[in-house]
Amino acid sequence: MVIASKLKSGMVLRLEGAIYEVLEAESKAGAAKLGGVVKAKLNNVTTGTMWERHFRPQERLEDVQLEQRNMEFLFSDADSCTFMDPETFEQILIPSAFVGTAEGFLHAGMLVPVQFFESRPIGALLPDIAEARVATTAAPSHAHQDSAWKEATLENGVRIQVPLFIAAGEVVRVDVKERRYVERARGERKRIA
Repeated sequence: MVIASKLKSGMVLRLEGAIYEVLEAESKAGAAKLGGVVKAKLNNVTTGTMWERHFRPQERLEDVQLEQRNMEFLFSDADSCTFMDPETFEQILIPSAFVGTAEGFLHAGMLVPVQFFESRPIGALLPDIAEARVATTAAPSHAHQDSAWKEATLENGVRIQVPLFIAAGEVVRVDVKERRYVERARGERKRIA
């Protein structure tokens, strides 16, 4: 059991018979006789539906422990991603909705921690920051503006905004959830053809 005021992003709960992952949790203090409240944004791991729920800070909730196994990403199709256990060679399918926006940053052979609940895959833990090569963008410019950006298309088809000095062929680090440029990858100061 966990107390609602201790909820954190990434925790998994059983509520009303369904399993939910905590995406966000925020505690608000109450005034005088009014108690505080914990606002939580939850994701149903079976259906993928979102639910915003309020809890009393001292409310006890059932937390669920998940099994986690490293699996190799093989490929994705229109609605699912295929992973393989490197020891048993067992293949599993995870709906693309459970992988989320990070699907475009998966590449064949990448080892990814996959979460299981009651022997059923419910999601993959993907890195917050991923590296990707810039496929196309405007020619680099070394203007003296710090806040100037241009559009770039990465090799995985994702479009992001990058600084003016980034050229096609360079590897950049990208915030996967926000799909936002973070920095140029180390050792990538020169353009790679």
